[in-house]
Amino acid sequence: MQRSTSQNSTPTTQKTQKSPSQNGQLLMSEVISAFSYALDLTEGQPAGHCVRCCWIGMTIGHKIGLDRDTLWDLYYTLLLKDAGCSSNAARLCELYGGDERSVKRDFKIVDPQKTMNIVQFVFEHVGVGQSLGKRLKKLLYLSANGEKLAKELVTTRCERGADIARKLGFNENIANGIRHLDEHWNGKGKPYHIAESSIPINSRIALLAQVIDVFYAVGGKQSAIDEVEKRTRTWFDPDLVKAFSAIKGDSAFWNEISNENIDNTITGLEPVEKALYIDDRQLDNITEAFGMVVDSKSPYTANHSTRVAMYTLAIAEEFGLDENRRRWLRRGALLHDIGKLGVSNAILDKPGKLTDEEWAEVKRHPGLTEEILLHLKPFEKLAKIAGAHHERLDGTGYPHGTLANDIPLDTRIITVADIFDAITADRPYRGPIPVKKALEIMDAECGKAIDGDCLDALKNRLPQLEI
Repeated sequence: MQRSTSQNSTPTTQKTQKSPSQNGQLLMSEVISAFSYALDLTEGQPAGHCVRCCWIGMTIGHKIGLDRDTLWDLYYTLLLKDAGCSSNAARLCELYGGDERSVKRDFKIVDPQKTMNIVQFVFEHVGVGQSLGKRLKKLLYLSANGEKLAKELVTTRCERGADIARKLGFNENIANGIRHLDEHWNGKGKPYHIAESSIPINSRIALLAQVIDVFYAVGGKQSAIDEVEKRTRTWFDPDLVKAFSAIKGDSAFWNEISNENIDNTITGLEPVEKALYIDDRQLDNITEAFGMVVDSKSPYTANHSTRVAMYTLAIAEEFGLDENRRRWLRRGALLHDIGKLGVSNAILDKPGKLTDEEWAEVKRHPGLTEEILLHLKPFEKLAKIAGAHHERLDGTGYPHGTLANDIPLDTRIITVADIFDAITADRPYRGPIPVKKALEIMDAECGKAIDGDCLDALKNRLPQLEI
C-alpha cells in the first residue's frame, strides 16, 4: 500500500473535473452508488447506508494518506461491501424462523464482547410468533451449532460478494476487500480468522465505516464514537481509530452523513484519474450482476430475472422493436424485482397463504424497484416501466392501480414475461406448472391482467427458446 502526502481531514469532491453522463455515457461511480441502495435493503439498513459508509471510509482513507489507486479500490469496496448479502438471506430466515432483515439489522448493534448480550439477542429473535416448542428447538440447534453456522453465513455472503465484484469487472483488491469485510484486528473475525495487517486495508476501513454509520443511525454522533473506542484493538486497527479520532471533531464530516444530497458528494469522491465511463456492454454486465443479487435471495427465484429477460427479449424481437429499445427492455426485465430485496424471506419463501399484512409487504416491492432505479437519472423512464410490472389492464394491479391506457407496451411485455415465468417455475406453495397449462391460464387473463398481443408474441417465440 502506498501513501500520498495529502493528510486532509475530509476528502474534496472532484465533480468539477469530470462530467457525469458525459456524451451519453454513465460514470461507473454513479451507477454503483445508485444500485447500492438495493444492497441497503438486504441488510435492513436505512436507505443510503452504503453511500454514507463510502463518505466515512473515504474520509478516513484520505486522512491516513492513501494513494490514488488504493483510494479507488477502497471507494468501490465501500459501495459494494454488501453485494453478497442476499445470498445468505434464505438460510438466515430458516435458522431464525423470522424476518432475516431485522436479524441482520439488530445484530449489528449487539456488543460482541458480552456473551450474555448475544444470548439475549438470539432468544429475542428466534422463532418470533412461533410456538414455544418450535422456538426451543431452534434455540437448541443454534446453541449447539452457533459458531459453525455463523462461519457458514459469513462465508457465503463474503465469497458471493467477491464474486459479484469480479462479475462487475473489478480487480482482486476490491474483491478481497469485500471478501474480508468481517475479519477483526485481533484475528477473531470471520470467516478466515486473519489478523492485523494481513487484513486488506480496504476491508479494515470498510468495517470501521460500517460500525460508525450503524451506531450514528441508532444513537447519534456520541454513540458512534463510543462504539469505535470500545472495539479498538479487538475489531479495529488502532491507527485507523486514531485517524477517526482526528476527524470526529469536524462538524462538516458529520453534516455530510445526514446530507440528503450525499449521492452528489459520493460521485465526486472517486479519484478523478481513475474515473470510469461505462459503455452499453458494461452497463449490461452491471444489470446482469444485480439481477444475480436479486435472484440469490431465495431458492425459488434462482435465475428468475434471467429467464424474464429472455422472454422479454423474445417478445420484443417478435414485435420488431429496435435494438436500443430491446436492450433497455432487457435491463428493465433483469431489474424488475430488485425491490424484493426489501421483502423478508419469511414472506417470499412461505409455503402457505399470506396474511393481509404479508401480502401488503409483497405489494411494496414494485414501488421499491422504482425508487431504487430513480436514483440514476438515465434510468428514470426504465424505473417507471420496471416498477409497473404488477399493474393490470383492468386497473386492479399494484402499486398504483394504473389503467390500460396508461400502461406502456414495454411494461406489458415485461409483465407477460414475468407472469409466464412465475407460473412455470417452482414456488414454495406449489410445483411448476407445465407450459401448455400455463398458457391456458394466461389466455383467461387476456384483457384483464395480460395484453393479448404480447402473449401471442411469446407463444410465437416459445418454440425457439430453451425452456
